[in-house]
Amino acid sequence: MTEIPNPWKTFSNVWRATSCQWFPYLVTKIMHTINRRPALLALLMAIVPAAKSAPVHLVAEKPVKITKVESGLILVDFGRVAFGNVRLAPPAGATGTVTVHFGESMIDGHIDRKPPGTVRYNKATVTLSGATAVVAAPPADKRNTEQNSTKHPPAILTPPEWGVVLPFRWVEIEGWPGELRPESIVRQSAFSKVWNDDAAAFHSSDDMLNEIWELCRYSIKATTFAGVYVDGDRERIPYEADAYLKQLSHYYSDNDIQMARDTFDKLMEHPTWPTEWAPHMVFMAHADWMRTGDVQWLAPRYEALKAKILLERAGSDGLIMSDEQQVKKTDIVDWPKKERDGYVFTPVNTVVNAFHLRAMKQMAGLARATGNQADASDYEARVRATHAVFQKTLFDPKAGIYRDGIGTDHSALHANLFPLAFGLVPEKERAGVTDWVAGRGMACSVYAAQYLLEGLFENGAGVQALELITAPNDRSWRHMVESGTTISWEAWDLKYKSNQDWNHAWGAAPANLLPRYVLGAQPLTPGWKTTIIRPHAGNLTYAKGKIPTPRGPILIDWKYGKTFTLSLTLPEGMDAKVELPATKESHGVFRDGKPVNAHRVGNRWILDEAVSGTMMLEAM
Repeated sequence: MTEIPNPWKTFSNVWRATSCQWFPYLVTKIMHTINRRPALLALLMAIVPAAKSAPVHLVAEKPVKITKVESGLILVDFGRVAFGNVRLAPPAGATGTVTVHFGESMIDGHIDRKPPGTVRYNKATVTLSGATAVVAAPPADKRNTEQNSTKHPPAILTPPEWGVVLPFRWVEIEGWPGELRPESIVRQSAFSKVWNDDAAAFHSSDDMLNEIWELCRYSIKATTFAGVYVDGDRERIPYEADAYLKQLSHYYSDNDIQMARDTFDKLMEHPTWPTEWAPHMVFMAHADWMRTGDVQWLAPRYEALKAKILLERAGSDGLIMSDEQQVKKTDIVDWPKKERDGYVFTPVNTVVNAFHLRAMKQMAGLARATGNQADASDYEARVRATHAVFQKTLFDPKAGIYRDGIGTDHSALHANLFPLAFGLVPEKERAGVTDWVAGRGMACSVYAAQYLLEGLFENGAGVQALELITAPNDRSWRHMVESGTTISWEAWDLKYKSNQDWNHAWGAAPANLLPRYVLGAQPLTPGWKTTIIRPHAGNLTYAKGKIPTPRGPILIDWKYGKTFTLSLTLPEGMDAKVELPATKESHGVFRDGKPVNAHRVGNRWILDEAVSGTMMLEAM
């Protein structure tokens, strides 16, 4: 793949990215004189810091297959969907026009020109006469380029010099003169400029799980096209929940942190409407802090985050209350509506309060990090008091699970999966709630599945979590893989959301779940100074991979049979606390063949001391 050079692209993006008050005036003057004084552009590039450069670029991708499907019609397959357009190099002396059809789906050997939902199809007609190279791009979509809508924030625009981009895998070309050679067509695909395909890796004994990881990893890469995390192609707007889920998966797929930060700032400027989306802003800031340990970035954003924990809606008992409008519309629980497992909405809602408690707990940590000790103490006291009320009023001790809210005895999956994922279930009730959640299956959307699976992995149900990911039904990532999609979907299937798009990376949760839990690496302290290595083997016999961190990659390679062996390489400056699965026969842990101090808790061996460097650990 080759980056497509374009100095005007770099110039215009630097203009947009720079916030100094004097800069737009200077750039305007340069634009008027650039043709006569190109040295000014070079000077401008020299004085602008590199960090302000454009976050995305166009990459030239060659087709993987070209087929003449019928007279006058050529099918070109680029292998996977990407956001872009095509550049054609007509043969010498070519005349007339060609029509290029772009598509995400196929039907009966042809691009589906009337696809369902918001699965993409479009076309463009271009003139070949006298051209040595021509870009074929469809007309702009009004919905995903709106800037002045009263219903939603402005869409994120791609650089105009690119031409219109859309998601597609295939093109059909009508009217091409003669044979279409591979060198005569490339897809100009938009990706993050700093994306590194070698930053992360995952492979296990389950071939389907490997395909799912690659689908989800590539989904994150392909949806970096806009420079910030957008919800998909239908609107191209950042949403808080989408952004947080993509942030988690981006961190485990690549080394970039800037795209998440730029999305955070965009959402602080243009927030969206769902109640539970606001606390996701705290989640994003907390994830950045844990990833980087960078208080300098966090500190100026701390005060604005206070408005995201829903505290203004707290009643005298600390629980968050919802008015009629919030009950009817903005308390979202899950999306689309059909994925709510019959949730009964009440003025005091279990899911909303679970988000409030988790956000407030994380805000206490952010307050301490930024030196706001009084705030931290206040948040911690509120969490203790409100959690006690939460448990007393929303937990049904007879059923052993949580109700949807005060005033109903109904218990949806969501009323339990979120408290479980957020660490709100008391220890004595945890096993019962975990078993109940695991038994309900994937009765939620691809969005809530992130939290459902986190709750299962964190509470000893890794076998069930992996079974849900690879389940042979239409509510799993196996279904996405077997459908042939190359980017994750907005919903499990069109029958669950009729207008869903096929390029929605909030459905890419395994990109972060598999390295976090199957490989088992997560930060314990900000900046990954200390990590936890805690593999969840499930029914797998081996797994290995590479996890990007700001200190360098972690390399993990484990095998599970009569013993559990772990080959581990930590980057310099990182310590790890290690927990290993314990087989029935195991009696201790050995490092490079020598015994180390460890104690057994349930079905895990916990090393007594942190480790560093490269080692082979074996529980035997």
